[in-house]
This record gives sequence, structure tokens and C-alpha cells, in this order.
Amino acid sequence: MKLGIIGLPQSGKTTLFNTLTQGNVPTGTSGGKLSVHTAVIDVPDARMNALKKMFQPKKTVYAKVTYIDIGGLDSGSAKTGLSGPLLNTLSQMDGFIHVVRHFENPLVPHPAGSVDPVRDFEALESEFILHDLIQIERKLERLEEERQRGGYGRDKAEIAREEALFSSLNEILSQGIPLRGKTFNPEEEKMLSGHGLLSRKPQLVLINQSEGQVSITITESQAHLKFIYMPVKLEMEIAQLNPEDALLFMNEYGIKEPSLNRMVRLSYELLNLISFFTVEREKEAHAWTIKRGSTAVEAAGKIHSDMEKGFIRAEIIGFDELIQLGGFTEARQAGKLRLEGKSYPVQDGDVITIRFNL
Repeated sequence: MKLGIIGLPQSGKTTLFNTLTQGNVPTGTSGGKLSVHTAVIDVPDARMNALKKMFQPKKTVYAKVTYIDIGGLDSGSAKTGLSGPLLNTLSQMDGFIHVVRHFENPLVPHPAGSVDPVRDFEALESEFILHDLIQIERKLERLEEERQRGGYGRDKAEIAREEALFSSLNEILSQGIPLRGKTFNPEEEKMLSGHGLLSRKPQLVLINQSEGQVSITITESQAHLKFIYMPVKLEMEIAQLNPEDALLFMNEYGIKEPSLNRMVRLSYELLNLISFFTVEREKEAHAWTIKRGSTAVEAAGKIHSDMEKGFIRAEIIGFDELIQLGGFTEARQAGKLRLEGKSYPVQDGDVITIRFNL
């Protein structure tokens, strides 16, 4: 899972990056130029701790999340054209954490002269819509030229399907609506691959407040778009404390969970992801991330392509039930280990053993 942390200058996105990664990247230094900072961290999951305690594995592999602090976005970026490196970085993200400034600080002047979270959110949203609109208009021009010249050997029906798809997207974007709420079939996904359409990316919009600041309400009924509120500077200060002191400060400010745990959980929800586990006593416990609704054979492929090719069946038990029973031996004796086929939809927290043969 790759999540790009984006926002207008002085929004606090690098502060958020430092909060989530316990880093110390200088803030406010991009100056409108592309800057990229990357950190890969373990996904906090109490279930992994329980599996470690029960099975005593020599190796523990947590699921990973990659956070990328991306500097260089500003109002007007799409009109002048996003640079190749910036566009390439943005296109590789599974989703965005969009940091929007709400805090007031005279020592950190807002580039626009005033703090207005709704304006700033809509500004970057408009940048992505405009970028996508320009890309799609260029694509339609190329398709028109290709059709007029006989298709360059391509099937005319295929060209017509592409024209229909990109025309429909052009109509949506022309109304100022992002594409993240539109679903696509596998053929359409193939047509769209490589186009770097930024308004398709899910967004977790973080309104960056001061502690105690009254929250504003932004009403946006869009799929794959979620708003949360957080005093990022305070969260960074807490994240840099030792665990005991951090807990005291969290209790004082009414913070129920560490910011990293909260952001990872919300990111999983945003991207519709779940975790499943594989474990061998005294060998390895491993957490894996897949899309919700993935099948057992797709989970096998996540572990290793050979398991997917030679899949026979999956032996499955839910995490809670495994812990309650005390282990695989006890679960087997109680008849709680289920044998499932390729089409079984994996559930969050499933502990899976793949049986395969090549």
C-alpha cells in the first residue's frame, strides 16, 4: 500500500509525514519544487502480537505501508503542466492523504493570505480534475486522428469503445466532478492504464487543526473520499515521546489511539483492504494485505505465484476463534478448521494455510 501525502504549501503535510514515520524531515523547504520523502513502516496490528505470543515464531513479518511526502503541488500546477517526475510519483500512489490547513499561526503565513480549508481543498481538487481533463482531451484527439486514418490496423470497434469511454469521462470532468466515484470493468481498466488520472485516486482528507480548535464541516458525498480532523503538530509531538509519556498526553487531550494506528486503519477502509495471516509454529508469522472480496486463490497468489498455480484448497480459521481455542491442534480437534476452495471470499483476520501441488 502506497499513500502519497499531498497538500498546498504550509498545510502541514511534512509534519504529518514526520508524525507517522517518527522522522525529522525539515518542514516548509520544498519552495514549490518537487521533493519526495519515502518511509516504509510496519502496519500496527495487535493480532500479530497475539500470534507471536502463541506460536513463538523465529521470524515475524508485518504488513507494510509506504508513506510518501510529495512536495511541489500548488495552485496553477495543472495549467502549466505537471512535471514528468511529479506526475510519475503521483500516478504510482494507491491513494492520497490530502492535508488541508485549518490552523492559524502568524509565524507560518498562508500563501493565499488567509486560512480557508474549503477553498484549499477545492483548489487541489480542481488541479487534479483539470489535469485529467487535459489528458483525456488529448486522448480523444489522438483517437479521432487514428479513426480518420483507418485505425493503424486496429479494430474499428475497439477504437469506438475507447472513444465512448473517454467521451463519458470528458463529460464528467467538464462538470467539475472527479472520477474517483466511477467504477470501471476490466476492459475499461485496461484502456485507462498508463494515463495517470489523478482524480480517480481515493483521498483521505485531513483537516489540520490546532488543539482545541472547533471543527468545520465539509459536506462532500463522494465515493472513496473521507474527511478527518487532527491537530497534526500536537500528534507529532506525542509521537516523539516514549510510550509511557505518550499515553499520558493522549489521555490528557482525549486522543483514543496513536495517530499512526488511526491513519492506517482509515487508509485500509479508504482503499477497501483487509489483512489475513499465515503462521507456522516456531518458524514464521506473516501478515498479508489484499482487497476486500479477494478469493482464496488470489490470497495464495499474494503469498507466492506457485501457490496460486498449484492451488488445491485452503485450510482456514478466523483469528479470534484460533486464539480462543489455543492453536491449530485444538482447532482441528474441535473441527473448527475449514477447507475452502478457490472461490472462497477471504475475510479480515482469516488465518490461512494453503495446500498446493505443482
